[in-house]
Amino acid sequence: MNAAELTGRVRTHVIDVADPPCTLHADAKAAFFSLRREARKDGFDVAALSSFRDFDRQLAIWNGKYSGTRPLLDGDGRALDPAALSPAERVSAILEWSALPGASRHHWGTDLDLVDRNAIPAGYTVQLTPGEFSSKGPFGRLSVWLDGNAGRFGFFRPFQGVLSGVRAEPWHFSFAPTAEPARRALTAAVLREALAGAELGGKDLVLARLEELHARYVAAVDLS
Repeated sequence: MNAAELTGRVRTHVIDVADPPCTLHADAKAAFFSLRREARKDGFDVAALSSFRDFDRQLAIWNGKYSGTRPLLDGDGRALDPAALSPAERVSAILEWSALPGASRHHWGTDLDLVDRNAIPAGYTVQLTPGEFSSKGPFGRLSVWLDGNAGRFGFFRPFQGVLSGVRAEPWHFSFAPTAEPARRALTAAVLREALAGAELGGKDLVLARLEELHARYVAAVDLS
């Protein structure tokens, strides 16, 4: 991937899929559909609630959380009041759950937020919370199945709350054969160039700490 692809500013590396609806890196498509076919044998209808996300979409998420027009949560999932936080505290709170624009793994088309469509109750809105993937949650069975099978198809959970600064996301899976080269290629310098012209909440703070933030939230992932 080139710098524009790594930072989600173009779509030249991804393709749209109709069913289940998602947008994937071309190299990840076959592996995802192989995983889906295997899961279907055990009664799961695996779909991606989120797949490719471009730079502008990630920027809107970031700025919404920074300004308070989107929910901002602490590490335990409790709502925070952005007005009660300093700019530095807001930046840190956002990074618990959301990537900087240009730094999201979803920019690569290799990362998927997976759910089981067969397990979604009528009228239920999926929130993507750890509780939904616990033994008592609607996706608890899927989580166990993915624990045992995702690696066979090249997928792993990059955010398990061990090495990465991002909170554990049991729904987030990454296609390692393509994502790992992308992670290594997305340097702090590449990210800085992508952010240079963006109207980003807390931009001065972010750029001043970019090497540190890159090391904690981009370069560090849980590979096993």
